[in-house]
Amino acid sequence: YGARVSLSVGIVAVGLATLVGSFIGAVAGYQGGRTDAFLMRIVDILLCFPSVFLILAVVAFVGPSAFNLMLILGLTGWMGLARLVRAEALSLKEREFILAARAIGASEPRILLRHLLPNALAPVLVHASLGVASAILIESALSFLGIGIQPPVPSWGNILAEGKATLGYAWWLTVAPGSAIFLTVLGCNLLGEGLRRQWEPH
Repeated sequence: YGARVSLSVGIVAVGLATLVGSFIGAVAGYQGGRTDAFLMRIVDILLCFPSVFLILAVVAFVGPSAFNLMLILGLTGWMGLARLVRAEALSLKEREFILAARAIGASEPRILLRHLLPNALAPVLVHASLGVASAILIESALSFLGIGIQPPVPSWGNILAEGKATLGYAWWLTVAPGSAIFLTVLGCNLLGEGLRRQWEPH
């Protein structure tokens, strides 16, 4: 039961961050000039704030719930991906297939969605798999502290919090969700590392 909530928060949050970060990074890298400078300054400003404190502040303002956590984690986790996609877009926009698409009159949205973004998917998928692990850890930490998913809705974090009171004589109540978090985060990191090795240029 806790896995359904924790994994949902991690996957939906990273999906939202991936959509926002990929779009902004692709537009910045492809357009260049003032558009690129403006969007990257926004990214720089947001990166100045420590993400954990930003998340805590927003959770305290809007209230803890699964939907709010998905939204907050998604909207505070796209900046690194935007920089990554921008770098890919800068290298891809001068490639022959992009120049050919321009030459036959393809519109800029079509070039971005049909040609540029699909060819930048490899680093995006690696980043997303690592991001799921990070989102699960953040959600578990917030729920453990009592400012994430609220009981009676179960998540790995609040199951850990409830189990710590019986740690001396019912240790398995804490070990089970702790092991689930550990194995899931390890699996996501190994998946990301495997994808990186598979797609990195040789």
